[in-house]
Amino acid sequence: MRNYFIIGFTSVAILFNACTNGQTQNSKSSLSATEFSEKIKELSTAPIVDVRTPEEFLSGHIQNAKNINWNGNDFDKQISNLDKSKPVFVYCLSGGRSSSAANQMRSEGFKEVYELNGGMMKWRAANLPETTDNSNASTGMSKQQFDKLLASDKLVLIDFYADWCAPCKKMKPYLEEISKEMSDKVVVIRINADENKSLCKELKIDGLPVLQLYKGQQLTWSNTGYIEKADVVKKINK
Repeated sequence: MRNYFIIGFTSVAILFNACTNGQTQNSKSSLSATEFSEKIKELSTAPIVDVRTPEEFLSGHIQNAKNINWNGNDFDKQISNLDKSKPVFVYCLSGGRSSSAANQMRSEGFKEVYELNGGMMKWRAANLPETTDNSNASTGMSKQQFDKLLASDKLVLIDFYADWCAPCKKMKPYLEEISKEMSDKVVVIRINADENKSLCKELKIDGLPVLQLYKGQQLTWSNTGYIEKADVVKKINK
């Protein structure tokens, strides 16, 4: 009986260690911007995959990155050209698309996939370098222009969004309703984060969607992520 107990205990210990090691490996697959940058330097020959749209890619990307659009028709085909046995880096604007892409790649046999947690928004917030294939790419609205939008005797509700962002799409209809129904109290302004990357970096917008409520040009409330209409209305009426 004693020998059986020792064998059983050893088996449990081995199983526990295997699970723990698996969890550790998984936790390291999603890296902060700084960790992602350092890992790229460490694995200098590993491919870097930008899964955003070509338009987003042209506006600024990590050096040496290859653009394979997650929403494109040939994502699977292009990914299949990569060596599944070797490390690969994946990122998008805020992390949603790259997470989906990385999970698919792992399910198809890729052994070592590193994701940029928070995407290019976190990369830019950390002041890490990016390059562009288009020197004339617009950086969008300036901070001075943004400040002028806040010059109103009403409340100003700013919505930072992106066309590909699912929560942003879900919130858009009710924000349009608020704009009409509460026009006597608030001005609703939507700002495309993809088209205004410099402004987002300056305002430290590192996730989407983001709502900001201003009164007398002073920020009084901010929310990152999906939020129900009723909760936004409460903040406006507060």
